[in-house]
Amino acid sequence: MHIIAASDHAGFALRQVLVDHLRQAGHDVDDLGPERPERCDYPDYAGRVARRVARGDGLGLLVCGTGVGMSMAANKVGGVRAAVVSDVFSASATRAHNNANVLCVGERVVGAGLAMAIVDAFVGTDFEGGRHAARVAKIHGLETAAG
Repeated sequence: MHIIAASDHAGFALRQVLVDHLRQAGHDVDDLGPERPERCDYPDYAGRVARRVARGDGLGLLVCGTGVGMSMAANKVGGVRAAVVSDVFSASATRAHNNANVLCVGERVVGAGLAMAIVDAFVGTDFEGGRHAARVAKIHGLETAAG
């Protein structure tokens, strides 16, 4: 699986752990940074990952303090379905039912062990399609809905 990852300064340490974990599991990971844990703006990194995911380059992984800011920014890019996840069940359910393509986690919310289990569940689950496909299509319809 191809994963595109990034964080802000608040998610820097956890992103490094997760990127290493994914690579050790045999996944191809593009780590878009930042390279140092200095203060930076999460929308910049969310946008870089989200645009790549929207092009079909792979799944996204975004880490900030809570995961919320990253998901809000990533979801502004058409074709992206970013989910903030803090438990393993939600990680697999959002892939299976919502066809989420960007996982957002919070370094200040989950520890490294749980975050690795969340990432494994997310990348290890496929979209079920079926009745869920119509709902995902409705989500895409909202991207173009006026006011």
